[in-house]
Amino acid sequence: MIRSQVLICGGTGCTSSGSAGLITAFEDELQKNGLGEEVKIVKTGCFGLCALGPVVIIYPDGTFYSHVQKGDVSEIVSEHLLKGRVVERLVYNDVGDDVKEEVKAVALSDTVFYKSQKRVALRNCGVINPESIDEYIAMDGYAALGKVLTEMTPADVIQVMKDSGLRGRGGGGFPTGLKWSFTAANDADQKYVVCNADEGDPGAFMDRSVLEGDPHCIIEAMTICGYATGATEGYVYVRAEYPIAVKRLELAISQAKEYGLLGKNIFDSGFDFDLHIRLGAGAFVCGEETALMTSIEGNRGEPRPRPPYPAVKGLFAKPTTENNVETFANVPQIILKGAEWFASMGTERSKGTKVFALGGNIKNTGLVEIPMGTTLRHIIEDIGGGIPGGKKFKAAQTGGPSGGCIPAALIDTEIDYDNLTAIGCMMGSGGLIVMDESKCMVDIAKFFLDFTVDESCGKCTPCRIGTVRMKELLEKITSGNGTLEDIDRLEELAYYIKANSLCGLGQTAPNPVLATLKFFRDEYVAHVVEKKCPAGVCKNLLQYKILADKCKGCTACARVCPVGAITGTVKQPHSIDPDKCIKCGSCQQKCKFGAIIKE
Repeated sequence: MIRSQVLICGGTGCTSSGSAGLITAFEDELQKNGLGEEVKIVKTGCFGLCALGPVVIIYPDGTFYSHVQKGDVSEIVSEHLLKGRVVERLVYNDVGDDVKEEVKAVALSDTVFYKSQKRVALRNCGVINPESIDEYIAMDGYAALGKVLTEMTPADVIQVMKDSGLRGRGGGGFPTGLKWSFTAANDADQKYVVCNADEGDPGAFMDRSVLEGDPHCIIEAMTICGYATGATEGYVYVRAEYPIAVKRLELAISQAKEYGLLGKNIFDSGFDFDLHIRLGAGAFVCGEETALMTSIEGNRGEPRPRPPYPAVKGLFAKPTTENNVETFANVPQIILKGAEWFASMGTERSKGTKVFALGGNIKNTGLVEIPMGTTLRHIIEDIGGGIPGGKKFKAAQTGGPSGGCIPAALIDTEIDYDNLTAIGCMMGSGGLIVMDESKCMVDIAKFFLDFTVDESCGKCTPCRIGTVRMKELLEKITSGNGTLEDIDRLEELAYYIKANSLCGLGQTAPNPVLATLKFFRDEYVAHVVEKKCPAGVCKNLLQYKILADKCKGCTACARVCPVGAITGTVKQPHSIDPDKCIKCGSCQQKCKFGAIIKE
C-alpha cells in the first residue's frame, strides 16, 4: 500500500539541473530502506519555481524541498520518509534568505509565489505524471470531450467558447469562439485543426511546459475544436529543440488512440479525429500562422498574404483553425465548468488567466499564471519576490521581440490586452522579462532587433531590409557616432516597417524600438549628445577611472589588465590610459577596494 508520494520535477529546467539522476537515487535509497512498496515516485511537469530546481515535493504532507542534489536523497529517505522528520536545511525558505526566522515546512500552494496565482492552463503541471493517461483521466481528463460528443452540438460548443470570452493567448488576442465559428461556417471535404507550439520568443517557455506537464489536455482540446468546426484531422507544430515535449506528446497521442479517445468513432459518437506532430526547425517566423502552415506542408516557412484567412483557405488550402498551446489548454476546463466560471476571472474585455514566463532581474524566475487585470507591481514585488541585490526596477519587456516595455512609472498597470495596447505594448505569448537599473534600454532595443533581423524570412522588403537599416542606426548610436537626426530617422523607419511588412513578424519588429523611444528617449539623447551610456553598458561610451583616494596601490588591477593600460607603483595610486583601455572590466572585477568606476 502506498503511504507517500515523491513528486520530482521532470520539466526541461529541472532535468537540465539533474532531476533525472534524483529519480534513480530515490529508487535505490527506497529499496535499501525497505520502502519500495510504500513510497511511489512520480515524475511530473514543471512546478513553476524554476529558479529553485531540482524541486522535490513529498505528499501527503506537501513538504517542498528545493535545490535537491543526489547527495541529499539518502537523508530525505532516512529522515523524512522513514522517520517522519523534515530535512529543514532543504525546505524552501518562503520569507527570504535575509530574514532570520525559523524555517517551517510549507506546501507549494501556500508559498507567496503561488497564493496569488489561479492555475487553469497549468492546473495539472507539477501535479500529475504527464506520461500517464490514467492520471490525466483521474483529474477529469477527457470528461469535457465526452460531454461535448454526447450532450452538445458543434454550435453549442462554439457558443460556450464565445460566452467565455477566451481570447487567443498567442499574442493577437483574437476571440477564440469567433475564430472557431469562421471555420465552422465554411463547407469543405476536409478541415484541419492546428496547434501552434513553435514558441520562439527569447525567455518564453509557457507552451513547452504545458506540453511537458499536461500533453493530454492539448489532445482533448484539439479534438473538441475539431468537433466544433467540422475538422477530422489535426497537427501540432512543435520545435524539434523541445525533445521532452515531443516525446511526451508522442506518448500521449499513442495512449489516446489505444483508449479510443483519438481515431474512429470516438465515444461511439460517429465523430472521427486524428492527430499528427510536425517538427519545426527553429524558425521564429513559423510562429506566424500562415508561415507555420506553409512549413507543415513541406515548404520553406514563409508567410502568405491575408486574406484569404486560414478559416477559408489554410492548411493544404482547406479551412483551418489555428490556436496556440495555452489557448487550447483552457478549453476543457471551460467546457466542464462553464463559460460563466471562466468569464468571472479577469477584466471586462480580457477574461480568464494568463501564463507568463517570468525572467530577468527577478528573484523568483519561473512560470506564473495570474488572473487578467493583476498589476505588474504585484507580479514583480509579490509573486516574483522583487529585484535582487537591492536594485531598482526599471522596466519590464512583454511580448518578446514583438512587444514593448513597461517603465517603472507604469508599474501599477493592470495587465490585460487593452491596457498594454494603450501604452504601446502588447501581451505577446507571455514572456515577461524584468530589468533593473543596470540595463541600457537602447542596448535592449538593439538586442531584440538583432534577433528579428536574424529571424526575418526575407520574403518582403520592409522587414528584410528595413530591420537591417534600423539595426545599423542603433549600432551607430550605441557606438557613440549617432546624431539626433539618426534618432528621428530610426523612428520614421520603424513606423514604415510596421505599416508595410507582410506578416506579424515584420509588423511588430519595430515595437521594442518604438517603446524605448517613447519611455526612455532621454537615454537615446544621452548616447548621441553627451556620448554617454547612462547605465554604463555600451562599451564604446564607457571610460574606466581609478579613484586616487580609494586606490591602495596593490597592483591587482594592473596584473589582470590584458593590454597593459594600467600603470602605477606599489602602494601608490594607479591610473588607466584611456587610449589603451579595451573596456573589458577585468580591473573593476579584481579591485577589492571599490577604487575603479565606470563613467
